[in-house]
Amino acid sequence: MRKSLLTLGLLAATSAPVMAADYTDGDIHKNDYKWLQFNLMGAFDEKPGNSSHDYLEMEFGGRSGIFDLYGYVDVFNLLSNPSSDKADADAKIFMKFAPRMSLDALTKKDLSFGPVQELYVASEINWDGVTTNAAKGTFGVNLQKIGLGSDVNVPWLGKIGLNFYGVYDSNMKDWNGYQVSTNWFKPFYFFENGSFISYQGYIDYQFGMDDSSDFNSSHGGAMFNGIYWHSDRYAVGYGLKLYQDVYGIKDTDSFESSGVGHYVAVTYKF
Repeated sequence: MRKSLLTLGLLAATSAPVMAADYTDGDIHKNDYKWLQFNLMGAFDEKPGNSSHDYLEMEFGGRSGIFDLYGYVDVFNLLSNPSSDKADADAKIFMKFAPRMSLDALTKKDLSFGPVQELYVASEINWDGVTTNAAKGTFGVNLQKIGLGSDVNVPWLGKIGLNFYGVYDSNMKDWNGYQVSTNWFKPFYFFENGSFISYQGYIDYQFGMDDSSDFNSSHGGAMFNGIYWHSDRYAVGYGLKLYQDVYGIKDTDSFESSGVGHYVAVTYKF
């Protein structure tokens, strides 16, 4: 069963109250769906480091029984442009997978309360394929996160995802702080042909991290604010991203990890 983002947007924007997930009848597949899209992206002043570059993103998500999934794979410098900020980068890809396991569907019980519609065991994996080797000056991203997730109904935005994780750094072989993440997708203006404009984005905020190094901060994160036009097959959008000591990297005059970045996207939906 496939639901397009247009359909999902229409469902999210309905004036009817958003109902909690109900799997007490034993049918854990009744809310199944899946989606896949390719985003051609341009990043400008991306932090850390004020990088400007192009990249292709394969973005996907869906629901199957007890499992809820969101993820993407980014491929940088598509045309192998030697003048690109990513031309000499060690990381040519970045991947994020965020599977969640529904406790409501697993137990076939209604665990909702107040604005909380559904509870999950939430996880997230971040990886850029670079092997960390301080002697060679290479530092890769290899993080695994595990915790409690939820879907929460909030005024105007409707259903948002809200997850709390403990963060394990596989490079350091140690736990390093915590992360709170939320995401939203809110259609707010509709055209006669059924297309619409949405406000969509996310917040990832880390805290309690090791700041024993002069280059590290104990907390930091990013907030993405996107305005996108959607049809059933295409989307075009602009995103403003706010950074503050992102990834726990302390902002300095020589290496900026705080500030503002800009993104443009053209999307084809499968």
